[in-house]
Amino acid sequence: MQEWIRREADELLPKLVEWRRDFHRHPELGFQEVRTAGIVAAHLQELGLEVSTGVGKTGVIAMVEPDDLPDDSETVLLRFDMDALPIHEETGLPYASQNAGVMHACGHDGHTAIGMGVAQLLTRHRNELSGRVKLVFQPAEEGLGGAMAMIDDGALEEPQPAAAYGLHLWSRLPYNQVVVQPGPLWAAADIFTLTVHGKGGHGATPHDTIDATLVASQLVVALQTIVSRNANPSDTAVVTVASFQSGNAGNVISEQAVLKGTIRSFEPDVRDLLLRRFEEICTGICQAFGASYEFEMHSCVPATINSEAGARVMEGIAREVVGEQNVAQIAPMMVGEDMAEFLNRAPGCFVLVGAANPEEGFYSPHHSPSFDFEESVMPTGVSLLAEAAFSQLAIGKSAENESGE
Repeated sequence: MQEWIRREADELLPKLVEWRRDFHRHPELGFQEVRTAGIVAAHLQELGLEVSTGVGKTGVIAMVEPDDLPDDSETVLLRFDMDALPIHEETGLPYASQNAGVMHACGHDGHTAIGMGVAQLLTRHRNELSGRVKLVFQPAEEGLGGAMAMIDDGALEEPQPAAAYGLHLWSRLPYNQVVVQPGPLWAAADIFTLTVHGKGGHGATPHDTIDATLVASQLVVALQTIVSRNANPSDTAVVTVASFQSGNAGNVISEQAVLKGTIRSFEPDVRDLLLRRFEEICTGICQAFGASYEFEMHSCVPATINSEAGARVMEGIAREVVGEQNVAQIAPMMVGEDMAEFLNRAPGCFVLVGAANPEEGFYSPHHSPSFDFEESVMPTGVSLLAEAAFSQLAIGKSAENESGE
């Protein structure tokens, strides 16, 4: 099966590039992927699939299944994210973003194109499937909770998938390398907004004020001690203050400061420690200066954890698709990914596909205004996920037959 899947995936490359570059020219932020979702839905409908739109606001779902399939047959979910980022593109590419301040700087345009290719390949061979494939095109992966929005809208119901698979093109991994491993791959990620309330006043009379800028500055430094002095050195944790906004003039002491950042970890008890110490430090420092604060947590994404069985399926497929020498494992990364929400409910595997080509300039980091990736790797993505669907459903069918005996 691997040979014809890879052959047909390779034949899709010109179309994959065409789709990807169109999405790249017209990026859309999370929950605003109206044009992108419309193109995806139209393609799926042209393939003869029954399509659901508006799932999780702008998500799209379609089902691929053979004729006369029993109702209790297994379902596998394949997920593809569609959203872009609020970044002004600086690549100078002929297919660069035409939407000022919005850019596909993480490869989701490639993921969407791969999903359309997978849909085409699976539909062509749907009567060879041993069950159903639920294709999920997800909005708002970039910290906006698109996965949960789709789940809340019933994405995992009627039918409920037994396993979920997905991938991420990665511009800093060697070309065509596939990272597949059981257990944690990416971290839980919490995004916070911390607002410090003081008492504003004249820069010449600081004794009449409670300087929110000063209080917030103390917090920026003190919060770093959570990882350095509270977390066990053998655990992995990150506390980052990435944005500091306070004041508008050089002679006015600010009454308010806003800090934004991220808290990341792998283990639930480590996350609990980080959040507890975060609040304790904020409370203590603000009380010491006579200030107050508001703390708001946004978009908690759990750790991306692959199941043993799912990783075993993907490892075997990857060895056939890219060769044993190109299958790798890495130390878990602190990147967050809401594919985790699907994996927590339908255990499977999320893999990274190397898309670097330094000689051609494809090596910029993700979320960079210069980001791009080597497009010729996209057929590998199609092959991996199409074969994952066939393999997972075959395993389910085999288990069903054995239990029937």
